[in-house]
Amino acid sequence: MDSPDFAQALLNWTTGYGWQLAATAAVVLVYLVLDRISGPRLEESAEHGRFREEAGMRAVRVARALTGTVGLLFLLAVWGINFGALLVFATTAITLLGVALFASWSLLSNVTAYFILLVQPSFRRGNFIRVIDLDNYIEGYISQLNLFNTTLVTQNREIVTYPNNLLLVRPILVNPRTQLSGMGKLPEDHRTDGQDE
Repeated sequence: MDSPDFAQALLNWTTGYGWQLAATAAVVLVYLVLDRISGPRLEESAEHGRFREEAGMRAVRVARALTGTVGLLFLLAVWGINFGALLVFATTAITLLGVALFASWSLLSNVTAYFILLVQPSFRRGNFIRVIDLDNYIEGYISQLNLFNTTLVTQNREIVTYPNNLLLVRPILVNPRTQLSGMGKLPEDHRTDGQDE
């Protein structure tokens, strides 16, 4: 095939698939813009929280994977994958993923909590926190934030891993005035179960 025939075939192909090419360019552009905006903000949040550099990089990788997957689903729909079957698959996947990322009993909800804790200004490495669970408590210094749990170091140098999703639903005192003994039952004068008059 010589050059004029190839150029004509390429022109015919681009005019035949013009809207798909434009949609592909738009999806790629949106992905790049989201990556350019979210990447530095997640790294900045990790740095502001004094977490290790790997926490910010982990957050960027997970965000890229999620936006890339959504972008790929859009591209598959644009380029003619059976949209009915893709729609059933996408709605099922989104439903399952939504339940998995936000239901408190799900392990994947820890990943969602990871992003929330990463950008939370009061949740910083080195802060002393007390997590209250009814009349029990656990307290320690925030040492590390992982995808599924947070590592606390107690005053006795015990290392405790606490699930991220539970940190979102439990009351937490950040840098309390008095420190207790690491973990156990709350003393009577620290309980807040409605006995105050």
